[in-house]
Amino acid sequence: MEVEIGRGKKARRAYGFDDIAIVPSRRTRDPDDVDISWTLGPYRFELPLLASAMDGVVSPDTAAALGALGGLAVLNLEGIWTRYEDADEQLERIASLPKEIATREMQRIYSEPVKPHLIEQRIREIKAHGVVVAASLTPQRVRTHYELALEAGLDILVVQGTVVSAEHVSTDESRPPLNLKEFAGEVGVPVIVGGCASYHTGLHLMRTGAAGVLVGVGPGAACTTRGVLGIGVPQATAIADVAAARSQHMLETGEYVRVIADGGMRNGGDVSKAIACGADAVMVGSPLANAYEAPGRGYHWGMATFHASLPRGARVGTTQNGTLEEILVGPARENDGVFNLMGALRTSMATCGYKDLAEFNRAELLVAPALQTEGKQLQRDQAVGMGSNGKAVELVAD
Repeated sequence: MEVEIGRGKKARRAYGFDDIAIVPSRRTRDPDDVDISWTLGPYRFELPLLASAMDGVVSPDTAAALGALGGLAVLNLEGIWTRYEDADEQLERIASLPKEIATREMQRIYSEPVKPHLIEQRIREIKAHGVVVAASLTPQRVRTHYELALEAGLDILVVQGTVVSAEHVSTDESRPPLNLKEFAGEVGVPVIVGGCASYHTGLHLMRTGAAGVLVGVGPGAACTTRGVLGIGVPQATAIADVAAARSQHMLETGEYVRVIADGGMRNGGDVSKAIACGADAVMVGSPLANAYEAPGRGYHWGMATFHASLPRGARVGTTQNGTLEEILVGPARENDGVFNLMGALRTSMATCGYKDLAEFNRAELLVAPALQTEGKQLQRDQAVGMGSNGKAVELVAD
């Protein structure tokens, strides 16, 4: 439904996770009977969760640990781990920076060139643990580095940017645009592309032959794209639109492309809503930055935080208060949904009677702006339970 913004300009109403609710169905189910596994190309994963390609979240060690738990971590091949032999030294430096100079100093740190031998080394470090190896490159640099990554044993390639399209236009002949359709067909491993946030862009990306599409422009905890550029679509609407594109693409080709919700999820309820909106899996960053094992040492930042001329992200504080295992699969020691994300998804599906992710994609949803506040005054006043979300992060960040 369109609303009038002004004379001659109309817009659709869009919804974020806080605006919607999942409606229980007539059936309930035992959580132990719920299947939350998913597949991508030839690979099957027990958890429908990817760790974002952010230096404060994914290191070779955390990639191995998350893979052992049944998820998939994506290493940033243009990040600290491929620019510096001693990545830990730089991560310590970033964590120690005063807030007022953090962005400027991070620009300097990330001005160090990417070193090809470190791309190979980091991939082999993860590969040695016997898990599926995924890593990301930007469209501008993917042709430069992807062959070396494949030779080192890369299993899944993520071509990722703030916004990635299948129709990039450039008049600069020295920088020919990446033809995603040609590229995806020649790589030889599953390719995930994104982000995107609309039906038509999602459909065009699927037509490139991508195995998965990332959905999300600006929803992440550390991202400032929506403020800096003014672009973005609230995640519930974006996921539903791209899921509709997936259905259209399947009608056209018979090929099922995975829709991966990327960003904007703080707790188990948000993860559940992302799947109910149509996602096959979720990509999260800030919830995993809370883990003791996270390389960010109490901080989290995005891939565009250190952009040389137009930073679109912030270094935000996190609360390292649990292990990676506790955050993903429990047990939970807090009551605000930030622990046992996958257990929450499983219980949400069971409570609504759905046996697998494909069924849960068809869950009934309501627009429910009172969902987060109805009857929760005491929790808000006391900053407990649903009233505590984000409080610890805000205190650390300040």
